[in-house]
Amino acid sequence: MPAPERLPAPGVSATGELEELLARGELTVVGRIREASNAVLLCTVAYGDLSAECVYKPVKGERPLWDFPDGNLARREVAAYLVSEATGWGLVPPTVLRDGPYGEGMVQLWIGPDESGEPDGRDTRDGDTRDGETGEGESGGGLLALVEGEEAGEGWKPVALADVGEGRTALLVHADDPRLRRLAVLDAVINNGDRKGGHLLPAPDGRLYGIDHGVTFHREDKLRTLLWGWAGEPLTEEAREVLTALAARLADGEPLATRLAELITPVELAAVRARVADLLRTGVHPQPSGQWPAIPWPPV
Repeated sequence: MPAPERLPAPGVSATGELEELLARGELTVVGRIREASNAVLLCTVAYGDLSAECVYKPVKGERPLWDFPDGNLARREVAAYLVSEATGWGLVPPTVLRDGPYGEGMVQLWIGPDESGEPDGRDTRDGDTRDGETGEGESGGGLLALVEGEEAGEGWKPVALADVGEGRTALLVHADDPRLRRLAVLDAVINNGDRKGGHLLPAPDGRLYGIDHGVTFHREDKLRTLLWGWAGEPLTEEAREVLTALAARLADGEPLATRLAELITPVELAAVRARVADLLRTGVHPQPSGQWPAIPWPPV
């Protein structure tokens, strides 16, 4: 019997096929990512003549968080994928909710490192990790950096001054990259409370993916991100068009709204609609509220 065909990273035409593979395929656990705060299992999934690598996060392995319902992080990851797909930007790898070897959980396509040799920036610590450290240099697949001085430099956006130890500070910056800017808009919509550098994955085909979306969709403002470089700046025309279309898809009775209602609470769904409406009303990228730490820890 021939070996199953190994699927590449997703493209527009392959998304439905990948979802079916992830949802119906046979999951085989091949290892555990031990650095993760929640149970994160690396698996292969095979269905018919197709196979791929994926990540499986069983609900049973979720670490309880004080501000999110127990056993609900996997559903939020799927909800983030659905919203990402609705924007047309495809910023989240194909993600499904299904039963697995250890019960219900989230299954997401594994995105491998860039073939150019650049680090993929993968930080496998998910959830609400608050410990760790960072050093000078680039991270997040070359999209984040710590630089000396107070100027970001051409092609970079400043975020904040960071303590790098021994009484020294450096300026945390991210690339002025349209892929990151789209991700910043998506994070504002889903209220991402944990956008770290290690959650930015440049793919071999040049696309950028974001992972680890368990702490999202809270009804209160929880936005914590490294992508504050555009805070207060006008949204792009593309972003305004995408948000207008997304608002329509979030209306009662629309398929996206119906599916999200199965994954998050009615109050949280109403909050998503309110955030989209607010972005369209103001026409600018959000700024830190001052009521919650603006940058996740550890940042990478």
